[in-house]
This record gives sequence, structure tokens and C-alpha cells, in this order.
Amino acid sequence: MKLPSVTIKQLLEAGVHLGHKTFRWNPKMSKYIFGSKESIHIIDLVQTLELTKSALQEIYKCIVSGGNILFVSTKKQASDTVATLAKDTSQFYVNHRWLGGMLTNWKTISNSIKRYKRLTEDLKKENTGFTKKEILKMGIQRDKLERSLGGIADMKKTPDMIFIIDTNVESLAVKEAQKLNIPIVAIVDTNSDPAGINHPIPGNDDARRAINLYCELIRQTILEAQKNITKSNNIKQKEIDSSEASTSNKDKDIEKENKNNKQKENKKVFKKDSVKKKSASIISKIKKLTSKNLKK
Repeated sequence: MKLPSVTIKQLLEAGVHLGHKTFRWNPKMSKYIFGSKESIHIIDLVQTLELTKSALQEIYKCIVSGGNILFVSTKKQASDTVATLAKDTSQFYVNHRWLGGMLTNWKTISNSIKRYKRLTEDLKKENTGFTKKEILKMGIQRDKLERSLGGIADMKKTPDMIFIIDTNVESLAVKEAQKLNIPIVAIVDTNSDPAGINHPIPGNDDARRAINLYCELIRQTILEAQKNITKSNNIKQKEIDSSEASTSNKDKDIEKENKNNKQKENKKVFKKDSVKKKSASIISKIKKLTSKNLKK
């Protein structure tokens, strides 16, 4: 396992240590706060570094085991970065609006995704059979669905892990993930509630530089995990091919043995038949001789 390296200096340069003002804090975050300066809470970067490494390990394990991750952040400063991260790593994202029941009511959401795909296909056709007004309405509906569901259009089931930036803004996503027991990796600022977050990363969730740093670390981790997946798949394929070759060789050997056994059995049967015929001819000759002697 080769995880990307990060230092406290990098965290400082990205502004990860800067929390909110002291009056805008959550007391549950007190264990992650180093102190305050000019009425702004300072986050303990030693803990941030340790928790970041442990969170990256969990992300790595999730990807290696064949799982999928859903990236969630509808904040302006994070939405584009999250979408780029998901596209680069072939994962899923929500960066416009979290629809209620997106995880807990997956059947309804999957029907909306089907409608979005159907509208996209209809609008691509040259001869749609609709009027200009109807096409305009369909385009508006498609764009609306694309903003909300475009990032999860290919997601066939609920994700194996969810990554969230700003748990206060994405409180619905946190509650739904907790209800379904989906592991949560989240950036928790000094005004966030870390309770119920499986892998919290204390840090600034507003600064673009900090968000870019988190996403870059996750991107490198996922790409490294995907490389190892392909390697392991190739090794497994080779093992399967070798096992198939060995089984085919064994089958050939068994066929040869069966043929040899059949030939031996046929030879035995032929010998028995020849012996029977010889004995029968001898007996008939004896009978003829005895009958002649009796006549004399």
C-alpha cells in the first residue's frame, strides 16, 4: 500500500489549520482545537495529519475491495473540484443539490435517473416528433435533472463509502448515510459535529486551497488502489489460465488411461472368446471321436 505523503507544512500553506471564529464553534470539536488566535480557532494539525492518513487507508481499502465512493459537496468553492475528482477516478458525485432520499429512497431516485437518460436520448435524435415548445420544456427538465443526478447517473446501487466536505451544509447526506450504515469520511471544521462520522478529518472546509489539497490526496490514493486492482486481476487471470491448462492436461491423461483400460478389457474379452471357441471345438472333436468308437 503506497499512500500519498503529506506534511504539516503543506497543511499550513493550504490554510487547513484555520477554523471559524471562537463564537461559531461546536463544543464537540474541542479535542481537535489547538487554541485560538485573534478570535479564530486554530485546529491541531498533528491530529489532522494522523486522521488524514487513517482516512486515506480506509479509502484505499474500499477501492481495492471493489467498492465505490460518492463525493458530496454543494458548496460553490468545492463543487467543481469534487466533480473533477469523481470524473478522474471514475467515481460518483453530488455537487449541486442533495435530493431528500437520494440514498434511503433509491428506487425513486433510480426512476428519476431513467427519466433523465430517456430525455437525453430523445433530445439527441434528429426527428424527435415533438414541437419546438415541447423540445424546449424537455431540455429544461433534462438540465435540471442533470444538475442533481448527472453525477450518479451510472450508480447502480448505494455507495460503499461517502466523502463529505462540510457536514453542516450536507446534514441530509450525513443522516441518510448513518441510517444505511455507510462509512463516512468527512472534513469537519470547528463549527461541525464530528459525532457519527466514521473517519473525521479536522480541517478548514471553506478555503479553496485546503479543499484542493484534500481532493488531490484522495485522487492519488484512489488511482494507486485502482492500479493494484488491475495488477491483482491480471495475476488472478494468469492463475485461472494455468489452473485451466492443468485441468485440461489432467483430463487428457484421464482420457488416455480410459482408452488404455478399454483396450486391455477388449483384449481380455477377445482372449476369453478365443479360449471358449477353442474349447468348444475341442469338445466337439472329442464328441465325434467318442461317437465313432461307440459305433465300432
